[in-house]
Amino acid sequence: MSQIEVTKDGITNTIVGSLEFAQTAFPAKNGYSYKDVSPEAPELTQEEERAKEERRWRDDELKNSDWVVQVPDHPQKTDYTTYRAALRDWPSTADFPDTKPTL
Repeated sequence: MSQIEVTKDGITNTIVGSLEFAQTAFPAKNGYSYKDVSPEAPELTQEEERAKEERRWRDDELKNSDWVVQVPDHPQKTDYTTYRAALRDWPSTADFPDTKPTL
């Protein structure tokens, strides 16, 4: 989503949507003009990018193991419960992002 300033007759309103939406909803032929005023996303350092990727991996691991904790008699339920707790805590540890938790 973008922030688009839509102007007509000297009055400017900011909408959240795509430029294409603004152009469709407020046609230039009716006197509207547009300007994308979305803040630019800051560039991430290599360390920040790696941390982001590791969090994605962690989130996927949690998502992919959700079903295990729903099965009361799963033979590895205790192991998965411990593993999932380690995954949730991992970003706040000194090991992050260098050492991934293991099952």
